[in-house]
Amino acid sequence: MIDTDGYRMNIGIILTNQTGQVLWAKRIGQDTWQFPQGGIKIYETAKQAMFRELHEELGLFKNQVQILGATHNWSYYRLPYHLIRHHQRPLCIGQKQIWYMLRLTSDDGAIRLDANETPEFDKWTWVDYCYPLNQVVYFKKAVYKQVLTELRPLITKKIHQKRKLNYKLPF
Repeated sequence: MIDTDGYRMNIGIILTNQTGQVLWAKRIGQDTWQFPQGGIKIYETAKQAMFRELHEELGLFKNQVQILGATHNWSYYRLPYHLIRHHQRPLCIGQKQIWYMLRLTSDDGAIRLDANETPEFDKWTWVDYCYPLNQVVYFKKAVYKQVLTELRPLITKKIHQKRKLNYKLPF
């Protein structure tokens, strides 16, 4: 669904494990890594889209994760000119996203990149919370920084409760 300003409505997913690492996934056939994300269909709420995308991209069901929280507002990024499909209507110039932070409550074996007949990722790994900031494609960096900063208290709270650590992030 594309809004009147040309932004595709989208959700993003930051999936964490018990130690506070985040799932980082490699797009099929590319050398680009990102958090799972996907469009919101016209009949869906953002939360419904998040659960659909969670299953399509990672093979996980809602009973295998715990929702820690979500961003309060839309985050926007524009696509570089060469990635805009100028011939399509309505024209999509970028994405606006609501981001969810989830904690995996199942074991790692529950993650299946082949749950959908057209998988988006071919590899995944757990990385430190800040790792994606320096690795994501340049036009998503500002959104990743904004979202990771906003949602940081959710994960540090869980880490403190679980491990009783004084964990500080570098931003």
